[in-house]
Amino acid sequence: MMRSLMRGGLRPSFKTTKQLQRRWCSDEEREEMEYDVVIVGGGPSGLSTAIRLKQLAAEEDRELNVALVEKGSMVGAHILSGACIEPHSLNELIPDWKEKGAPLKTQVTHDEFTILRKNGHTTVPGILMPPSLHNHGNYLASLGGLCAWMGEQAEELGVDVFPGFAAADAVYNSDGKLTGIVTDDKGISKTGEKKDVYQQGMILRAKQTVFAEGCRGSVSKKLFEKYNLRSDCEVQTYGLGIKEVWEIDPSKHQEGLVRHTIGWPVTAAEGHMNTYGGSWMYHMGDGKVSLGFVTGLDYKNSYTRPYMEMQKWKTHDYISSVLEGGKCIGYGARTLSEGGLLSLPKLTFPGGLLVGDTAGFLNLPKIKGTHTAMKSGMLAAEALYDDIFKGKETEQIPDGEEVATYHQRFKESWLHKELHQVRNVRQVFAKNFWAGVAYTGVTELITKGKEPMNLKHNHEDHACHLPIADCKEIEYPKPDGVITFDLLTNHSRSQTDHEGDQPAHLKPKVWSDAADIDLAKFGGTLAKLCPAGVYEYPEKDGKQDLSISAQNCLHCKACDIKCDNINWTVPEGGGGPNYDASM
Repeated sequence: MMRSLMRGGLRPSFKTTKQLQRRWCSDEEREEMEYDVVIVGGGPSGLSTAIRLKQLAAEEDRELNVALVEKGSMVGAHILSGACIEPHSLNELIPDWKEKGAPLKTQVTHDEFTILRKNGHTTVPGILMPPSLHNHGNYLASLGGLCAWMGEQAEELGVDVFPGFAAADAVYNSDGKLTGIVTDDKGISKTGEKKDVYQQGMILRAKQTVFAEGCRGSVSKKLFEKYNLRSDCEVQTYGLGIKEVWEIDPSKHQEGLVRHTIGWPVTAAEGHMNTYGGSWMYHMGDGKVSLGFVTGLDYKNSYTRPYMEMQKWKTHDYISSVLEGGKCIGYGARTLSEGGLLSLPKLTFPGGLLVGDTAGFLNLPKIKGTHTAMKSGMLAAEALYDDIFKGKETEQIPDGEEVATYHQRFKESWLHKELHQVRNVRQVFAKNFWAGVAYTGVTELITKGKEPMNLKHNHEDHACHLPIADCKEIEYPKPDGVITFDLLTNHSRSQTDHEGDQPAHLKPKVWSDAADIDLAKFGGTLAKLCPAGVYEYPEKDGKQDLSISAQNCLHCKACDIKCDNINWTVPEGGGGPNYDASM
């Protein structure tokens, strides 16, 4: 069962109900727990929502029952970012965070922005760098470590935090209004039978449910369709970030140094067709370096392998000279929503609302989403509390109300102003990468976002790649085991662990399309794309067919984005990567 709730104060009420199981077709009684607010996801946006709600309730001396479910084995286990963290939102949420021991210790001391060529590089003078790439006052840290600390702060305020429990589906009343979630069933075999360790998921009922699932949330994407939340916005576009953490030679370590690069290897000479991409290298504390490469998932060349772009990038002298003599100690991958302001969906619906990367609050030119995610959660909490709970007894509040003021609060905030200024940047990059670089400088330094136009995102990422026959093959280096690594060696550094005997959570909508379309037409996008080696096309009896090793999944969800034949659903809660505090 869920972790004990006996911490004193009011307890959620319990009841049972009949609910169709999400993944296994059996109709049986489920236990229910009732809360005022349920939050799905223990990232920066969900935790900020929880903390702000409890702060507001405390100001009125009100008991507000708030639960947060997190599918990772612990808060922070599934969190991955660079991370160069802007503390703006944290200053607002927890002004005394330094005194409370937040794990932000390494301040940025110097910024470098470099254009790589195959056999050289040019570092842009600081005076010519756009403001978004100046990181003075920011901190280099593990976002997972920060979220773990925020989880402790939430619990101290009385939030019930449930790590290891995934939101499997949404729950609705007879009017179609959201009334909560159902958590995952555990202990179901691959064949759909209950094992001895079977543990039934629970229904968490709430007056309001906040979805903070992160990029491409498995329940949120259903809500987009049910409530038509994307009808008045541009399509979303995504990037796939591959990250490593290294311990490097102390003589090369420059604590507080931030480096970003663009250019090689995602250039036309290498076979790319205007692929969006870039990198980071952050010199953290304790002699560690965080480095990674992001590839836009609207890439056109079907030979593209995002994992190998990262490995190829590391062979450049500008990068390898730092890594030589060091040791790779961590690996991970995740997708991020890059579309910006114009790709934000409607943020509210009857009974719930969206925050963080679930909606897509990333500031792309800044290469930052933590402070924006946190602020979205704070704004959501303030709107939710004032609209639904303030001055009312819980019994007086009907189910499925819509939080009317969230969008307006967002429009009046510094967050909207920040995102509005750069609302067209990703669209220009999609037309021409170097035009995007120039436009970013112009809009940040001169026009400040006052351009009269709103540009469109023309295609969803899954519709962008070309047939393999129309693409130039891209050459990648053979892993040397020193600077570059084969995928499975690196994957072992993610500490990924799933229960092996469970139904696959990666579901082809039409199995035959994998071989007949993805392999035959595009050369096996799934196998090239996945940063965890989940998908392969082995040959059997003279024919290749799709093979899925779901236990390897890093929960990046790139397959769900780039291949519209794959539906990513949650596995048993607690499974997946286990990123430690160094990540």
